[in-house]
Amino acid sequence: MKLAVTGKGGVGKTTVSALLARALRKSGRTVFAIDADPDSNLAASMGYPHPEQIRPLVELKELIEERTGVKPGTTGGMFRLNPFVEDIPERYAVDIDGVKVLVAGAVKKGGAGCYCPENTMIRALISHLLTEKNSALVLDMEAGIEHLSRGTLTAVDQLIVVTEPGRRSVETAERIAQMAAEIGLNRVSVIGNRVRSEDDRAFLKETLPQMDFIGFLPYDQAVRDAEIAGRSVASASAQMEALVADVIKKLEQRTR
Repeated sequence: MKLAVTGKGGVGKTTVSALLARALRKSGRTVFAIDADPDSNLAASMGYPHPEQIRPLVELKELIEERTGVKPGTTGGMFRLNPFVEDIPERYAVDIDGVKVLVAGAVKKGGAGCYCPENTMIRALISHLLTEKNSALVLDMEAGIEHLSRGTLTAVDQLIVVTEPGRRSVETAERIAQMAAEIGLNRVSVIGNRVRSEDDRAFLKETLPQMDFIGFLPYDQAVRDAEIAGRSVASASAQMEALVADVIKKLEQRTR
């Protein structure tokens, strides 16, 4: 099962990604998780004690030059569009409770120098894990989908949009769904997060009537406390774990 998780910044997208990765691992799968959000917090959300010590892949300049044939930050020159990446997950992933986590890092845009080699290697890695048949993948993305290629997205089993009861969050969800439809990606589900009441649930359903809600997650103080303390949010709440496990079961039915 290959899942890409997106949504407006601040809606709990990374927390949901961590919960999904843990649930997939508990179901017996080999699981990789890629933090592809420039504001990298996935390892911390999964309880890794020193996330700042994880070196983002985009900072591995020598590796990028070796695999793409171009020194990062330089302009001009030809580089390999399909660099070898199959060994990267085992070499650079950190193991967090059985989930192998990779931090892509922020690929800078604009300014001096060319960042094509970094982009090329990260996209090749994501594509490799998306097509790897013996493992599950959770891709924690930045808001939107325009930063990923059409080929990458069409290999995703399900694009999951995380939203919370709020006008801006809903507008972002609508925009993401529209962009997905434009490239022919129709496997889009929504998770309503931080739902405090039936009114919140009704608001989301009424404002996103055309979207497919696969689950609603409540506001959970235990998860919030774990975030503040730097503990794993994925194991902070038995209720949340049960709800996310149910989401995984529903996704399994859709991806068969």
